[in-house]
Amino acid sequence: MIKKLALCTLAVALTGGLASQASAASLQEIKDRGTVRIAVANEIPYGYMDMSGKAKGVGPETAQHIMEQLGIKKIEWVTTNFGSLIPGLQANRFDMVSAEMAILPQRCKEVLFSEPNSSYGEGLLVAQGNPDNVHTYEDFAKSDKKIAIMAGADQLEMLQALGVPGERMVTISNNADAISTVSTGRASAYAATSLTVSELAKKSDKVEAAKEFTDPVIDGEPARSWGGFTFSQDSKDFRDAVNAELAKFKKTDAWGKIMAEYGFSEADAKESFNKTTEQLCTE
Repeated sequence: MIKKLALCTLAVALTGGLASQASAASLQEIKDRGTVRIAVANEIPYGYMDMSGKAKGVGPETAQHIMEQLGIKKIEWVTTNFGSLIPGLQANRFDMVSAEMAILPQRCKEVLFSEPNSSYGEGLLVAQGNPDNVHTYEDFAKSDKKIAIMAGADQLEMLQALGVPGERMVTISNNADAISTVSTGRASAYAATSLTVSELAKKSDKVEAAKEFTDPVIDGEPARSWGGFTFSQDSKDFRDAVNAELAKFKKTDAWGKIMAEYGFSEADAKESFNKTTEQLCTE
């Protein structure tokens, strides 16, 4: 996603070029200091902090198990906007991202990914009653209606592939702004994963998940994402250690219960095994 990566590059530049100067901590250095810094984007159900300050979501709960297995007892959780996750890794503001970020070829050029921890499809958040009668991402390539997306999210690439012009996209900084953006008519819909849309729809009776929604078809295939943990390119040993523990954990009932608790279907869980990071980074 060229435009998205350009935004990430700009964000790093604005921090004074820290990305080119920072050096990520090795696994041994993290163990020696006894604390790992893990970032979330406050996005339910992927990775977020609850009202009591506890890290929740499929990413954090899996990460907590993995850190315990690696002998890292303390986690320092960092919350930031989704669009700041990659620049933050590059600038060494944290050691790892636990936001179930979709593994995409363009992102693989910027950061390292673990093997997939999850898989999920797409959705649309619309005003109650769906007054603009939108049901697919493709609808916005065929009309003058506007669609909202979150800065840095992979829906940008999907919409571009479908031929939706940039002037029809409304960029918001976080999911919390989606309800007002849609309910006030600033955009006809908000494009996000099906799980995100479902969570947002629960928060207000002014919005709902678009009914009869169908996933966008990109290059002949229905769009589906595979999410993983994210690391600086200098953190290969840490990433490899996380991968080893993740592979073990995904074979347990405990991992399956975490997935189910946060709304992932059995099909979603099964799909998470069907792609490797190598495949996703080269497609």
